[in-house]
Amino acid sequence: MTDLNQFYIDGRWVAPVDGAGTLDVVDPATEQVAGTVALGGPADVDAAVAAARRAFETWSQTSVDERLAVIGAVITEYQKRADDLAAAVTVEMGAPAGLAAAAHVPMGLAHLATAAESLKTFSFAEDRGSSRIVKEPIGVCGFITPWNWPLNQVFCKVAPALATGCTMVLKPSEVAPFSAAIVAEVFDAAGVPAGVFNLVNGDGPGVGTALAAHPDIDMISFTGSTRAGIEVARNAAPSVKRVAQELGGKSPNILLDDASLAANVAAGIGTMMMNSGQSCNAPSRMLVPAGRLDEVTETIKATASAITVGDPNSGVQLGPVVSEPQFDKIQGLIERAVADGATPVVGGPGRPDGLDTGYYVRPTVFTGVTNDMEIARTEVFGPVLVVIAYDDVDEAIAIGNDTEYGLAGYVSGEDLDEVRRIGSRLRAGSITLNSAALDPTAPFGGYKRSGNGREWSDYAFDEFLEVKSMLGFASA
Repeated sequence: MTDLNQFYIDGRWVAPVDGAGTLDVVDPATEQVAGTVALGGPADVDAAVAAARRAFETWSQTSVDERLAVIGAVITEYQKRADDLAAAVTVEMGAPAGLAAAAHVPMGLAHLATAAESLKTFSFAEDRGSSRIVKEPIGVCGFITPWNWPLNQVFCKVAPALATGCTMVLKPSEVAPFSAAIVAEVFDAAGVPAGVFNLVNGDGPGVGTALAAHPDIDMISFTGSTRAGIEVARNAAPSVKRVAQELGGKSPNILLDDASLAANVAAGIGTMMMNSGQSCNAPSRMLVPAGRLDEVTETIKATASAITVGDPNSGVQLGPVVSEPQFDKIQGLIERAVADGATPVVGGPGRPDGLDTGYYVRPTVFTGVTNDMEIARTEVFGPVLVVIAYDDVDEAIAIGNDTEYGLAGYVSGEDLDEVRRIGSRLRAGSITLNSAALDPTAPFGGYKRSGNGREWSDYAFDEFLEVKSMLGFASA
C-alpha cells in the first residue's frame, strides 16, 4: 500500500491544510486498493503558490549555467529512480511493465534532456536597431496533468518551465498519483531550490479549479479532455493569465493504395492499441481504399487477434484501462457502435476471455463505419479502432479533416512525395509520415478543439516566456 498523505511545498513534505479527506487509488489490473492519496483544497494551493512566488524572485534571476546544473542533477536522480517510476506507472494506470520501462519512463527523461540541450543555445535576447528584445520567465505556473502518460505529461511542462526560470505548482491526476510523488522525491534529492517545484494532490473541483483561478498564478498548462479544458479556461479568464492546453483527439490514419497497404494496416493497429489506446494522439480512424477493404479486413483479423491482454506484469502487450468509469465509458461506446451498424471484425463488448477481474477491454476494430457515427467522432480513449473506406485521396483528406479535433494525423504509403502532400493538407498539429518515431525535439500540440500552444523542445519555451521591448537600449 502506498499512502500519499502529504504534499511537497517549499522544499518540505507537509500535511494538507484543508483536510478534504483521502481517495482510494485502485490498481486497475486487480480492482484492489493500492493506496490512498490526500485531497487538497484552496488553502493548500495558496500555500504552494506563495512558496512558488517567493522562489521566483531568485530562480528567475539564475543564469543559464545554473539552470543547466539543476536540470542535470534532476536527470541524475531521475535515472536512479527509473525502476521505481516504472513500477508506479504500472500499478497506478495499468501500463504493461515492459511499456512502462521502455516508453513511459524514457519519455520523461527525453523531455529533460531536450530542454537542457535547447537551453544551451536558446536566445533570450536580440537587438533590433537601438532596441533590445528580451524574453523573461512568465512567473508562477500551474500544471494540471492526466493519468494516461503521467511522466511524459509532467515533464513536457516541468522541463521547459525549469529551463526558462519559472516556478511551478503541479496537480497530477488523483487517479494516478504515485509516479508524481516519486518525481517530487527526485526534485528534492536533486537539490532543486525550495519553492521552485511544488506538488499538491487533489481532484479538479478542489485543486484544479483553485489553481486555474488563482490570481498569483501567471500561467496555467492543462492536459486532458476538451470538456475539462474549457472549464480550466473559464476559471482562468478573470485573472487574464496565459492558458496552454493539450486536449483531445480523433486522429486520422490515411493508408494509401499501394503494395505496403497490409504492412501499414498492421503498423496502424499496433500504434493505436499501445497503452490500451489511452493516448490523445492515437490513430483511431484508419482510412483505407474502398476497393481493398476485404484485404484490409483479413490483415486486421490476423493482427488484432494476436494482441495479448492481461496482467501487466506478465509480458502482455495490453494491460487494463485505467479505471472503472473509463471501462464503463468504453463499453458503452462499443455497444452503441454495434447498435449503429458498425461491424466488430475483432473484439466487441465485454472483457477478454478469462479476465473477469480488472478493467480489461477487448482490442476492438470496427469496419462498416461512416464518419458521422458516434464511434468515429468521439474520443474513446481505449483500444478501439474504426476503419473507414474512401474512394480517392481527396475524399480521404476530407474525411480526415472532418472532425472537431486537430491534434495528430498519420499518412503512410510508398510514394513519399504523395505522403508529404497529403500530410500538408491535414489540419492537425502533429503529422506522422510512414510510421516515423516520436521526436522530442519537434513541437507537439493541436489545432481546433485539440488545444492551443505547443509542448516539447524549444518551442515549449515560448509558452513560459514574456517578451519585453527595451527601447533606446543601445544609447543608454
